[in-house]
Amino acid sequence: MNTLFTPYMVVLIVAAAVATYLTRVGGYVLVKRLKTMPPRLEAALNAVPAAVLTTLVAPAFFAGSIDIKIAMVAALLVGLRFSAIPMLIAGWVVVMVLRQILV
Repeated sequence: MNTLFTPYMVVLIVAAAVATYLTRVGGYVLVKRLKTMPPRLEAALNAVPAAVLTTLVAPAFFAGSIDIKIAMVAALLVGLRFSAIPMLIAGWVVVMVLRQILV
């Protein structure tokens, strides 16, 4: 048997899938039942994308090497002025150039 898929790991994956499904369905049902959305709930929902992006980016920034950090800062600066595609391209180009220079 593969050591990656132990019974404990399968139970953990299924539990994570069920928890993810319930939180998504719960949020949908909650919003669907409301006639009008309270301003605090709307503000909280508007903050979710920034919070999710931060949880995805922050570990890479703090654990990554200097090329990753410089690329992320460059992508941030480009992202302040342009849309997502130029931001992604700028980050990718900077990290590829720095990896060629630093290696």
